[in-house]
Amino acid sequence: MVSGAIVDLDGTVYRGDDLIPGAAAGVDALREHGCGVCFFSNNPTKDGAAYVERLRELGVDAREGEACSAGVATTRYLADHHPDDPVLLVGDEGLAEQLRAADVRLTDDPAEASVLLGSWTNDFDYYDMLAAMDAVEEDTVFLGSDPDRAVPHDDGRLIPGSGAIVGALARTVGREPDRILGKPSDVARDLALERLGLTAADAADCLVVGDRLDTDLLLGERAGMTTVLVLSGVTDRTDLADSDVEPDYVLENLGEVDTVLRDE
Repeated sequence: MVSGAIVDLDGTVYRGDDLIPGAAAGVDALREHGCGVCFFSNNPTKDGAAYVERLRELGVDAREGEACSAGVATTRYLADHHPDDPVLLVGDEGLAEQLRAADVRLTDDPAEASVLLGSWTNDFDYYDMLAAMDAVEEDTVFLGSDPDRAVPHDDGRLIPGSGAIVGALARTVGREPDRILGKPSDVARDLALERLGLTAADAADCLVVGDRLDTDLLLGERAGMTTVLVLSGVTDRTDLADSDVEPDYVLENLGEVDTVLRDE
């Protein structure tokens, strides 16, 4: 019996401003099957409440507290593990707002920073790399909000994501991040399960549905969940041959999820 489903957003439920055909019906099918739903985006710039609002505007049955993001996971991790440490953020103001709301201490002074956090921002430039180089010493914690190298733009093309910026910072400071948050991290996994009212021991009773093999499905595979790839986003069937992640199911879109539910 499937008791919960972690559902990706961009490429799975919507593309840009458009609802993917069948997505709303797929969410309804999960609910009719008795599944709890956690919508989870790797976009770090918005919190869960913003995603619930967006889904409702698109006609999807989304309820308060059901959505998470890489921004929520990053904020939770910093609030739990670095509550008093000055954080130098190379990232978007949307993530900065989430961090401030959780009383995470942000600083613009590289010499003061104990943590360097890299994330997506369309203002990334040479001076961000210079600030990172000035900030990072041997004991400085280096984090990334999420690993997504490229993300879909509203016009359909791919644009650089947080992973591209974190990668540039890594080359600049000469070391890899200590942790990357967002999917497929254990921080993201635990956050999603918490929203579903479940624990790691219940993971086998969960589905994870998404369009990315290296984030959505890898999270589920590592946790022992049933993994469902949808071909409505960035992955197509030719990508499967080159991937170490093997989905349990491959669907054209979320609207076909009832075929999975009948098997489980």
